[in-house]
Amino acid sequence: MTEALSSLDQSSALVDPDERRGGTGTARFVLSKIGGALASLALVVVLGFFLFRTLPGDPVRFMVRDRPTDPKMMAELRAQMGVDKPLLQQFWDYLVGLLQGDMGVSYLQRRPVFDMIGERLWPTILLVGSATVLAVALGLWLGIRAGWRRGSGFDKAQTGLALTLWSVPQFWLGLMLLVATDGLFPSRGMHSPDVEPGFFSEGLDVLHHLVLPCVTLLVVFYAQYMLVMRSSLIGEMNSDYLTTARAKGLRDDLVRKRHAVPNALLPTVTLVFMQFGMVVSGAVSVEAVFSWPGLGQLLYEALRGPDLPVLQGVFVTLAGAVVLMNLLAELLYRVLDPRVRTA
Repeated sequence: MTEALSSLDQSSALVDPDERRGGTGTARFVLSKIGGALASLALVVVLGFFLFRTLPGDPVRFMVRDRPTDPKMMAELRAQMGVDKPLLQQFWDYLVGLLQGDMGVSYLQRRPVFDMIGERLWPTILLVGSATVLAVALGLWLGIRAGWRRGSGFDKAQTGLALTLWSVPQFWLGLMLLVATDGLFPSRGMHSPDVEPGFFSEGLDVLHHLVLPCVTLLVVFYAQYMLVMRSSLIGEMNSDYLTTARAKGLRDDLVRKRHAVPNALLPTVTLVFMQFGMVVSGAVSVEAVFSWPGLGQLLYEALRGPDLPVLQGVFVTLAGAVVLMNLLAELLYRVLDPRVRTA
């Protein structure tokens, strides 16, 4: 028994103290990031509620506009919508409902906000997901070639173009594309009313409607990925490990593919996650220009009311996407880069 305990003590002594602390350090890191994300979400909920209460306009008067309405009936409508209660009581009711998965009922459509957001979520994911995948692929491809040929005519041309496109407002670019294509692609909605029923025909119709809004987002956001990838690759080009790889006789294209690009990808990969939530928020103006039936168009319609429950629900959803993607980016960077784990 004594020999067994002695051998157990010896084996445990062989474990590196840093390794024993690694699990605790990782758990502490993850919990701290999750706690920060939850705090950010709580702040979003508070700001989202009180921010939209400062909007001008009376939702009850908007509902009964151009129609003579008895003041007693208007008071009943305010009571049904809960806007006659004190502001803090309204916030408490909203918070309790949100914790139970209830985002309230739309003032204008008299439907649960959760259902309305669910209907509009997938069109936004289709638009944003398609634009993000294409923007990442194009931005990384051009950024690698521009950075590896730093100072060349290709590098100067691509960098100048990317800086220009990155500064272009999305709604203006969308309007210019509408003018330039001149009816070549659909300018409104997601479906054509006269499309033939069928999976293939309906799918092609959706893709046809997707071209202009997708290109609008793609042109603006690929530029950011291209510039970041170029900068990261240039920062790696003078590293010692690349000099060693060349000294071993590796061809220049192998040095780029096997050594420089994988290390330069780290900042870009995390940027993709961090910016994905921002792309979702940025799609609001693009969806408004092209009447794309997503969350952006729903937010635009709710602002005209104002439809406060819808505004709050969409705001929390979009801001929650940003917070979630930032959390995933921070956790992913710790997985991809060993230097962060040992810090």
